[in-house]
Amino acid sequence: MRIAVPNKGRLHEPTIDLLERAGLHVVDGADRKLYADTVDPDVSVLFARAADIPEYVADGAADLGVTGYDQVCEADVDVTDLLDLGYGQCRLVLAAPEEGDIETPFDLDGRTVATEFPTITRNYFEERNIDADIVEVTGATELTPHVDMADAIVDITSTGTTLKVNRLAIIDEVLKSSVRLVARPDVADDGKTEQIRMAFDSVIAAEGKRYLMMNVPESNLDAVREVIPGMGGPTVMDIAGSDKLAVHAVVDERDVFETINEVKREGASDILVTEIERLVE
Repeated sequence: MRIAVPNKGRLHEPTIDLLERAGLHVVDGADRKLYADTVDPDVSVLFARAADIPEYVADGAADLGVTGYDQVCEADVDVTDLLDLGYGQCRLVLAAPEEGDIETPFDLDGRTVATEFPTITRNYFEERNIDADIVEVTGATELTPHVDMADAIVDITSTGTTLKVNRLAIIDEVLKSSVRLVARPDVADDGKTEQIRMAFDSVIAAEGKRYLMMNVPESNLDAVREVIPGMGGPTVMDIAGSDKLAVHAVVDERDVFETINEVKREGASDILVTEIERLVE
């Protein structure tokens, strides 16, 4: 099973980190190397441009791919979206000069829109029956309205800061994007694919969670149970040679501080909090 992952840019490091945390340690994945093995002999990695990954998966150069949803939509190829990995969040927006006369998408009928995402942009306007002239550019999209190349743009933004610096106002949101795990349709239901999807999902599920362990007198157990938030109920185990019970629970990180204080008031002791690497639900 070959997984295509971004070879550089803002998605590269988070994706390598995800592979590591999922138990797929990359072996000898040096810079400029096209392929690398993982500790799983059945799984290898292909390093590629994020924009090329959907095509690589669809054409069979890779079985799975990790790339942005925007790149999947722009490629317009037959791949199966398996899992939203949650990082790399951004928006594709329609923007025009702040002091101009464009206030809605319909004001662009018969006018020019510059973008690095012509397929997504064309589909956006066609769905609204707007006859806009789409011009593909390869960089500095936000400058095109100021040099009379376009009346508006469709571009990626995370915070909107670059648009504001260039005196562009957001007219509409075209697409929300985050990083996805995608598969070639013929391997989407493969057993190994499911193993990888579940491994990635378990890493995502563990984010923001903490494992809480404590010792509790048996007489205080019900009171402690009442104040522990989390997934289902706590796990309770006997402690050999003790009149106390071991209570374990998974809680949200944001609840840890308050939970520790509450269970301590209810008689808990020897409280330990640890991070969770993976959580298979």
